[in-house]
This record gives sequence, C-alpha cells and structure tokens, in this order.
Amino acid sequence: MIKSDKKIKELSAVLKKNDTVAVAQAINLLRDDEPFEGAISLIAAYYDNCTDKSLTKTIEAFFNDLKDQSVRPDIIAEIRKPWKQDTISMLVASCWQSGLDYSDYLTDMALTFLRSDYPTSIECMTVIEESVQNSSRAKKDEAIALIMGDPASFMNEKNSLVHELIGILQK
Repeated sequence: MIKSDKKIKELSAVLKKNDTVAVAQAINLLRDDEPFEGAISLIAAYYDNCTDKSLTKTIEAFFNDLKDQSVRPDIIAEIRKPWKQDTISMLVASCWQSGLDYSDYLTDMALTFLRSDYPTSIECMTVIEESVQNSSRAKKDEAIALIMGDPASFMNEKNSLVHELIGILQK
C-alpha cells in the first residue's frame, strides 16, 4: 500500500462534496488504482453515513472486489471501529467476498462474532471457516479461548452458532 497525501486529500474532497455521481466515479477509479493509505478508512466512514442506496451498492462492490493483500490490516482496523452494525456487516462480508486470506485475524473475527448481531456473526463465521485451514493451531486456540472466556457466548440466541464455530476452530 502506498502513502499518498495528494490522493487522500483528493478523495476526501470528493467525498465531502457529497455529489453522488462524483463519489461513485471516484470509488470506481480506486478499483483500478494501487491501494493507498487512508482510502479504506475514508470510504468506510462515508458508507457509515451514506443513505443513497446506489452509492452503498457501489461501495459494497468496491470492498468485495479488493484483491490486494496489503488492505487486510486496514479492513480489520475498520471492523474494530464503532461503526453502525450495517457497516460492520458489510466490511466483514467483504472479507470473504474478496477472497483474501484473513487467517492471521481469527481472533479479530471471533471478537466481532461475539459483539455483533446474528447476521453479522454468520458472516464472521464464514470468514473464519474459509481462513481456518491457513491458520496455525495457536491462532485457532487463541480464538477458541476468547469465545469460551466470554460468559455471554452460551447465553444468547447465538448459542448454537458458538458451538458450531468452536467445532470449526477445533479442526
């Protein structure tokens, strides 16, 4: 990922104008550009406040189509932020839709699984299931310990999901 103050300023200016066509064009241009620091954060923040359905679809497609492994830390950093549940869900879904390897982030996904609503937890489980084969036993055990150590894990509507997720991680 490159560092480009110029690009981040340009993207920020376009997003602040809130011109639907200009924002969509800027996001679509990013698909063909080399990822640069700060872009993921700006777009996630824009999505969190966006009410235009066509723009949210454009942003979702952008995140789903990310193919550069260097963006994974940025995506995880955004998932950790206190965004609206819809934004967290979109970001988690983009992890498995993009096909990137998130095996180094099992504990982040497990924590998001625990903190999220049922549909987002299913998305987390999908990411974990697709990443678990590339993860070390230590990472898997760390995620299991995190889940087992949360007293609420087995006391809510996600109880059956928790058991299934632990089974996935034990493989």
